[in-house]
Amino acid sequence: MTTGQAVTVYGAYGHTGKFVVAHLLERGFVPILSGRDTDKLNVLAKAYPDLVVRPASVTDPVSLDDALTGAAAVVNCAGPFATTSAPVIEAALRAGIPYVDVAAEIEANADTFTNFADRARDAGTVIVPAMAFYGGLGDLLVTAAMGDWTKADEAHIAYGLNSWEPTEGTRVAGKVSAERRGGRRVRFTNGQLEYHTDELPTVQWPFPDPMGPQAVVAEFTMADVVTIPSHLSIPEIRTYMTTAAATGVAAPATPTPTGVDRDGRSAQTFLVDVVVRSGDTERRAVAGGQDIYAVTAPLAVEAVHRILTGQTRTSGVASAGQLFAAHDFLDALSPHITVELH
Repeated sequence: MTTGQAVTVYGAYGHTGKFVVAHLLERGFVPILSGRDTDKLNVLAKAYPDLVVRPASVTDPVSLDDALTGAAAVVNCAGPFATTSAPVIEAALRAGIPYVDVAAEIEANADTFTNFADRARDAGTVIVPAMAFYGGLGDLLVTAAMGDWTKADEAHIAYGLNSWEPTEGTRVAGKVSAERRGGRRVRFTNGQLEYHTDELPTVQWPFPDPMGPQAVVAEFTMADVVTIPSHLSIPEIRTYMTTAAATGVAAPATPTPTGVDRDGRSAQTFLVDVVVRSGDTERRAVAGGQDIYAVTAPLAVEAVHRILTGQTRTSGVASAGQLFAAHDFLDALSPHITVELH
């Protein structure tokens, strides 16, 4: 049982962090509100007067240890993850508790696999990077679509977002990633990450109804290129983004998301269309829903629930598709995401 267990949410006052706090409460957990900005934490605490508030800085290990005291797990929602992931993971290892984050930063996720795999495995604990819309969901869909295949030639993940109004955190993370790449772009080909300066082509993608065919930016690379190859033998992984969404997230004047329902979700809708090919055979998985930031919360919280109830397949640093039974995990998300496998 997980009811009543405390879970520290680092970056609890952020856009995605607030969704995670609310969903933890819905699932019977007790969030501990933490993050770097004391003033923002105190504002959030007014909405949750019964919850504990513990400010913590990534440059102060003692404060991080205090933030995790008594917690059964920690969910890191504070970007840029190039700055926060390693210190919070270190604190989780000291506390002996599992760590989950919602990082979409490709290099930050790669660093987590590279730097913590051995230590987490030796400690018998679980570290799950990119347990979010980008990285986690695509990995689960590809894993489910693979079925009994042990390898495939290609995986294509097309993101059919009708729009993308980025949060402040998304913009900061994007800036950090761009700086790390020196202005280059990244793709996954021949079984490895490749940095390049090629222009990204625009092509048509045949999304299923009700979206239908859409113009997409090819090689609009997301965290799936880290999570999927961490456990699946697929040498070519391509991700695509609808041009409307790609334009919106890049434009400096695009506003931040605005809630339109009682849960605070924006009007943004999405289809994630996954095609896995082996020879002349292809398998497909499609997921649909509303608000990529809001839907990250049930992904992360379901992961916490399964880790704490022993529904995992391994230890160490692991992506969603490796750690959990993909079909069953996706079924558990049915109140939030529709999924079809072909």
